[in-house]
Amino acid sequence: MTLTRLDQLKNFLDQEPNDAFLKYAIATEYLSLGHKDKTLRLFEELLIEHPSYLGTYYHLGKLYELFAKKSEAETTYLKGIEVAKGQNNRHALNELQQAYNDLMDVED
Repeated sequence: MTLTRLDQLKNFLDQEPNDAFLKYAIATEYLSLGHKDKTLRLFEELLIEHPSYLGTYYHLGKLYELFAKKSEAETTYLKGIEVAKGQNNRHALNELQQAYNDLMDVED
């Protein structure tokens, strides 16, 4: 029997249950399979468990936008911006700032 990518990621997570990247990868795999509700829950859990895992903020914000949760998206982007500044990650900072500006309909 061939394991799916999702099954492989879950197996890896069983071996490393605190690995933020594996949790992130599982969430994005669920998203690619169209399981938006499950993805939302996993991203929310990931931010609670690993608030410094920067990649989550952008994707969770976009998912909130998809669910028409503008306030949650705004809060997520702003928190992500602060985390990016704290990590001195200019690339993530620019992406999050642009996503925030788009959400708030701010012109550059």
